[in-house]
Order: sequence, then structure tokens, then C-alpha cells
Amino acid sequence: MPDFQLAVIDVDGTLINKQGKISAADKEAIGKARDKGILVALSTGRVVPACTYLLEELGLDGFHIFCDGALVYNPATAQTCYSQPLCQGPLLSAIEFVREHNIYLELYTILDYYVEYENWSAKMHREFFRISPTVTDFKKVALTQDVQKIELMVHDQTERRGAELFMSRFEDDFQGAELFMSRFEDDFHFSIARAPAYPEVEFVNIVSPGISKGRALEKMAAQMGISLRNVIAFGDGSNDLPLFRAAGFGVAMGNARAELKEIADYVTLDVEESGLAAAFNKFLI
Repeated sequence: MPDFQLAVIDVDGTLINKQGKISAADKEAIGKARDKGILVALSTGRVVPACTYLLEELGLDGFHIFCDGALVYNPATAQTCYSQPLCQGPLLSAIEFVREHNIYLELYTILDYYVEYENWSAKMHREFFRISPTVTDFKKVALTQDVQKIELMVHDQTERRGAELFMSRFEDDFQGAELFMSRFEDDFHFSIARAPAYPEVEFVNIVSPGISKGRALEKMAAQMGISLRNVIAFGDGSNDLPLFRAAGFGVAMGNARAELKEIADYVTLDVEESGLAAAFNKFLI
């Protein structure tokens, strides 16, 4: 077993349960690991502001992976280790497309969250992610700021059709595949994330081609001077596949997707059973 120096933790479905909480057992285990000198970092599709309260609750500092790997950032110092924002051309094309087809879209920079109008998603973001959108003209944002990711929200058939239409426009080989699949395209990379508190919602994360949590981990570990073989990763979703492939050891949650369990080195308990704490106690504490 390697001498683990860094634990990288996915957020929704790994650290955060159906109540939107971190269990007391998980919090205690993370604290004990840090007391032993093990570094702990988040790796999430969430943006920086949606993680601020979690970092404060756990007392975490240093670099973390945000936006599905498009950003490695230290919120405490505002230092960027790695950033790959969306290219302006495809982004402007995407904005035109969603306007033409009345598809709801969200834009995210490092610290801000933008919409052109509010719907049910804005309410959910306020209540669950503790962030509020700024209503503005997307083109103004695209022309003046670096956009780390854009996101489609799917919770009914109309939104699913809109997401599939968007993906068919920006993916040359789209053949009606299910939204659950992660793919690389010329313009964008799509991945699907979920939160246990909202099982009916699919978060379609859209970032630059070639972006992944695994690539971000490589950048972050190099910055920290830590070998990837000394990294243990925890996750539950398909977007954690590259993370597991990059890390020295991968722990899948009991509620993880089947494809992640297949490549994991170990499968722990469900997030609702504090599976993170169980794995921390076994491998780190």
C-alpha cells in the first residue's frame, strides 16, 4: 500500500449526502487524516463559490479541483495553479444556439454565476449550493471574461430534448447516446453530474475539450510536489473515471456508478452510511 500524502474527494454523492450535509463521521475522519499530515483536496464539478461553505466547514485550504477539472485554484489565496476556460468562438456559438432554441443555460467564471433569466434552477442553486445568479447578457460575459464552464440543467423531458439537441449540434458523431455518457468533442467536453439531494436532476457540465479531473489532478499534484502514486481518490460518478485513472488508488462509494466501481481499487459503503469515513479509517487513519 502506498504512503498516501494527498486525499482527493469528490463532493456530491461522496462527501455530501441526500440531506446536503457532511456526516459527523466523515468530518471527524477528514480531521484525523489532516492531523496525521495528509493533505485533503476537493475535486468537483462545482464552481468555487458553491464550495466555500464546505471548505470553511472542513477547515480546508490549499488547491482544489473545480469545474470538472477546468480549474485548479486556491480560494484562500486566489492563486490559480491551472485554468482552461472555454474558447470564445464555440462559447458564442453556444449562446446563439440556446437563444434560438430556448434552451436554459448557465455560465460560470471563477467567482461568478450568470443566467439570462431565472427558472427553477436558480432557486435550487440558492438553497442547495448557496450561490445566486447574476442576470445579464451572456455575450457581454463571453467577450469580457474567462468562462470556466457552462451548464445545462435537466429535470424533465423538455429539458432533456434541449440538452440532446445542444449536444447533437456540438458533437459531430452524436448518435442519440444517453446523456450519462462522457465524451470528448471538437468544441466541448460533456459530462454528467448528480447530487443525491436532487436525484431527478442531471447537471450537464460543459468544459473545454481534453479537460478532466484526472488531468487537473496531474497539474495539482505536480504543483504540490506529490507523486500521483501517493494520491488516493474518492468518488461516485462517471466524471471521476479520469480521476481514478490518474490517482495511485481509487475508492468508489457504495452508491457509485457501475463503471467507476469496475476500475476502483476498493468499494466502500454508501454516502448515506459515511462510506468516506469507513475508507479513511481503513486506508489513512
